[in-house]
Amino acid sequence: MRPWRLTRGFSRIGRTNALMSYTLKDTRMKDYLVLISCICFLIFLIPGRFRKYFAIGGWASIVGYLFLELPYYFSINNFMYPTIALLSLPFLYITAKYLLRDDPRVIQLSTIAAVAFLVYAPFGYIPALGDWLIAAVTDQTSAVLAAIGYPVNFTAWNMMERNGFRTEIILACTGIQSIAIMLGVAWGVRSTLRQKIAGFLLVFPTIYILNVLRNVFVITAYTEQWFPYLPGIASNGEFGYESFFWAHNVMAELGALIFLVILAYALFTVLPELGSLADGLYRLYRGEVEQIIRPKAGKADL
Repeated sequence: MRPWRLTRGFSRIGRTNALMSYTLKDTRMKDYLVLISCICFLIFLIPGRFRKYFAIGGWASIVGYLFLELPYYFSINNFMYPTIALLSLPFLYITAKYLLRDDPRVIQLSTIAAVAFLVYAPFGYIPALGDWLIAAVTDQTSAVLAAIGYPVNFTAWNMMERNGFRTEIILACTGIQSIAIMLGVAWGVRSTLRQKIAGFLLVFPTIYILNVLRNVFVITAYTEQWFPYLPGIASNGEFGYESFFWAHNVMAELGALIFLVILAYALFTVLPELGSLADGLYRLYRGEVEQIIRPKAGKADL
């Protein structure tokens, strides 16, 4: 989601002024990394002796993308994803280590990532499908805003304006990433067809509807200026950005994180194998981190 202020001459905030200084090479590199990651994970799904190396390539490309995105996240005062980027380094090391050992837990985790890319790729790489999804979410968000008494005006097919503030709906605002990840979780574990269908029915409509409500909350908070607080932390120099920061970068992010944890727990009841996988992965990564922090503590129980 990108907020714009009419009286500021259409200056971008979502991918903001700081992002305008990015070179074309930087942007292309990020796009290439996403594409490479997608290709690697899809090839990983094909049985073969070298598939684990493609999984490593897929994870490494994701980590590289996260670090290339750091200037953008810092420009919008978002410190959640930079933290994730930092934590991704030990994650990549441990994951690559156990992929080379053909560890079934990490193989299964990589399968989940590959399925998630299968779901996301058509919308991310076929412009017509991506635009169709953006248009649908934009129309539904606008309809809900009108229904609760905050009607907006359209200044473009995916851009809404109210009180002199404009908000652009982009692919990241559709919830497709969260849907893809959770469907990857639901379909990437060993389960029956009936369980996979149940997982789909639990994940897709729930995330989609809640994401529309999330858009409604952020747009209303921004255009009505509900949270003009602590500009020293929340401001990026654009008038009114503080309300967007608190609604989008803090409240909506934390709310989404809590909801995904709850949804994952609900999936455990539908897919018992998922609980066993989660426990195995937790023991694996916890043990490795303990070995890194306390190398003399002895070999962890995996």
